[in-house]
Amino acid sequence: MPTALSNNEVPLRILVVEDEESYREALSAGLAKEGYQVELASDGSEGLRVFAENPPDLVLLDVLLPGVPGTEVCRRMRALAPVPVIMVSALDSEVDIVLGLELGAADYITKPYHLRELTARIQAVLRRVSPPPIGLPVVSGRGVPSVPEIVVAGPVRIDFARREVTASGRTVHLSRREFDLLALLLSPPGQVRTRDELIDRLWSGRDLADTRTLDTHIRRLRVKLENDPADPHYLVTVRGVGFRFDAEGRGEQPHEHQGHRDDRSHAVEET
Repeated sequence: MPTALSNNEVPLRILVVEDEESYREALSAGLAKEGYQVELASDGSEGLRVFAENPPDLVLLDVLLPGVPGTEVCRRMRALAPVPVIMVSALDSEVDIVLGLELGAADYITKPYHLRELTARIQAVLRRVSPPPIGLPVVSGRGVPSVPEIVVAGPVRIDFARREVTASGRTVHLSRREFDLLALLLSPPGQVRTRDELIDRLWSGRDLADTRTLDTHIRRLRVKLENDPADPHYLVTVRGVGFRFDAEGRGEQPHEHQGHRDDRSHAVEET
C-alpha cells in the first residue's frame, strides 16, 4: 500500500470540505487511521481560508456546499495552488462529473462510497501527481528541470511557465485541460502517447473520461492548431495506439495506419 507519508516522512495532509457532519467525522476518523493528517472545513468559505493559509497535499471537496458552491471552490483553489482536488457528490450524472473534471478536479467520486474505494482513489491521485506537474520544469530537492520552459514544434510554440501557446505567430487560447494535453504531446514532440496514458494522466483513468472525452479534446486542439482540422498534419492519430505531435507536419504515416489496421486487440474509437 502506498505510504501516507511525504518525501520528508511527515504525514500527508488532506483537507476535507464537507457540510454533512456525519461524513466529516467518518472521513476524519477513517483517513487518520490510514495515516493521513486531516483538516476539516464545513463550508466553501472556510475551506478556501484553510487552503489559502497552508495548502494541503490533497483536497476532498463536496460539490453541494452551502454558500460558495463546490465547483467555485474548486476553481478558486486550482487558481491558488496546483493541489489535486477530488470532488465528492451525490450528483452522478455524466454532465456533473465532466463539469467537475473540466474545472480542474483530479477525480470525482459519488456518494455513498466505501472508505476503501476512496482511499484507493486518493492513493492513485497522489501517485499520479507526485512527479513534476505536466510540462512544468520544477527545481526542488526531488529533481531538476526535465523539459525546457519553451518548446517550438512546427508552427506551435508553447511556454510552459506562462502557460501560453501560439500557432503560426497567433495567440491560441486553450482550456487548462487542452493545455495539459498539448503539453504531454510536446514532452517531447514526436513521442507516441497512448490513449490509456493520456486518460490516466489527465482524468485519473475514470471510465466516464474515456476515449470519447479524449477525442473531444483532440478535436478542439486540431481546430485551434491545424490549418485543416479534418486533415491534421501535426496532431496525428497513431491508429490503434494513441496520438503524437509531428513537428514536421507530415501527417499520419502509412506504416502507422497499416501497422494496426487489422489488430482487433487495439480496436478503439478513432478521432
